[in-house]
Amino acid sequence: MSAWLILLAPLAPLLVACLPRPDEAPRRMATLGIAAALVALAVAAVTAIAVAIGGRITTPTWGAAGIGLGLHVDGLSAAVFLLVAFIGTVVLRYSRNYLAGDPGQGRFLRWMAMTLSAVLLLTIAGNLALFFLAWVATSIGLNRLLLFYPHRLGAELAAKKKFIASRIGDLCLLMAACLLLGAFGTLEFAPLFAAAKAGHVADAPTILAGVLMVAAALLKSAQLPVHGWLVEVMETPTPVSALLHAGIINAGGFLVLRMADLVVLSAPAMEALILVGGATALFGSLVMLTQTSVKAQLAYSTVAQMGFMMLQCGLGAFAAAALHLVAHSLYKAHAFLSSGSVVDQARAAWVPQGAPHPARVGLVLAAALAGFAVVASALGWTPAAHPAAFVLGAVLVMGLVHLGAQAFEGVSAPALAGRVAGMAALVAVAWFALQAAAAHIFGASLPAAPPLRGPFDAVLLVLVVASFAGVMLFQSAMAAEAQRGRRFWLAAYIHLANGLYLNTLANRLVLRLWPARP
Repeated sequence: MSAWLILLAPLAPLLVACLPRPDEAPRRMATLGIAAALVALAVAAVTAIAVAIGGRITTPTWGAAGIGLGLHVDGLSAAVFLLVAFIGTVVLRYSRNYLAGDPGQGRFLRWMAMTLSAVLLLTIAGNLALFFLAWVATSIGLNRLLLFYPHRLGAELAAKKKFIASRIGDLCLLMAACLLLGAFGTLEFAPLFAAAKAGHVADAPTILAGVLMVAAALLKSAQLPVHGWLVEVMETPTPVSALLHAGIINAGGFLVLRMADLVVLSAPAMEALILVGGATALFGSLVMLTQTSVKAQLAYSTVAQMGFMMLQCGLGAFAAAALHLVAHSLYKAHAFLSSGSVVDQARAAWVPQGAPHPARVGLVLAAALAGFAVVASALGWTPAAHPAAFVLGAVLVMGLVHLGAQAFEGVSAPALAGRVAGMAALVAVAWFALQAAAAHIFGASLPAAPPLRGPFDAVLLVLVVASFAGVMLFQSAMAAEAQRGRRFWLAAYIHLANGLYLNTLANRLVLRLWPARP
């Protein structure tokens, strides 16, 4: 198969988007859109198999100085390429029935196909210039989808905030591209990555380019303090939310992963990923539990997950972040498309009653971390050799704390500790197996996670674990004390339910700069 045939994937939905007068024949648009998505899915599947068998696929760039049309498909690109094609196919199929009878269905499908085409091109771009064009096209398509119902003021406000954040992010990425072009003489990915791996000196332009690329990624992924637009896109049709949360929002994470060989040369960029990503993950996880709307919960969940992905990148666990990107996309697409059935799902599920005692939560937390540490040491994943994987795995097993404390209600303390430690051990085995698999799949595309380099790194990793443990204990205490009517905890619950008013402040600023239409 000629490498250029891969372009059929983004071209097929683009051709559908270019059809004239889409609203006159919405059923035809739906049928052609699904057919184009299936073509993209087939091409992506064949490409993934070809990369798995023969390795990276690249083409010469039609242009100059690495600026033009060219492809670069390695393990990372192939996985995300296939992921986007699959989710796009599902979302377009869902849209055919979801918007049946809507007078704007054809127009909606046009912009959905155009946006899907842009995201597909972004994943296989062979140089930063083409990547930038696809990056901007994705924002334009999403903005049109956000304004599908232009009379909804909430959608208009969300689109304005998204537009401002996106344009700042576009400017950051454009400036980074100019700096890299001046430093390396090309924007083609293959020579850029080769120079970085060969030990290119991290001079000022390269360091600044890394910071600018991280800034663009943080703005694209709705990180603090510009997360508000993501929460307010619920005014749009559900298929937009599914494609946004499962695909488009990952563009920021994909940028960091794609340019990881260069980002690691910039220490300030890596530190920004840790600080902003960690803060966003903690913030999103706290606010999510106070929301009464299913879609608002999913939105804050996405904010937290994107923050955790950025934290993973900042710690150097790029393979883990790539695995997280794929898993989160599949989960979140299913969550949004099935959100209408949440009542039936809740009735069929086991729901714990009340909040566990704080002492019980502390015991479960200690048992979970102990079980995880024993397995990690036995498998050779020590904090010194694999600090990022160890710390992120420790954060993962904290998710067992509330489940263990409530599922084993009435069990004696020794039995409770033993059962939770056993659960944590099983989770640890699965976690490290997935890490090994991710390193095998993405190892040739991403830098290896660095070992522990000194006491500062050790303190930073301890702070990460302590922060997530503290938030987990705070969540448990807030649930219990708010039910008892304690003033402090009720106030904390109300403030968190309003997102600490960060979005309100952002709304005031945006409306002052860009007033709403009368």
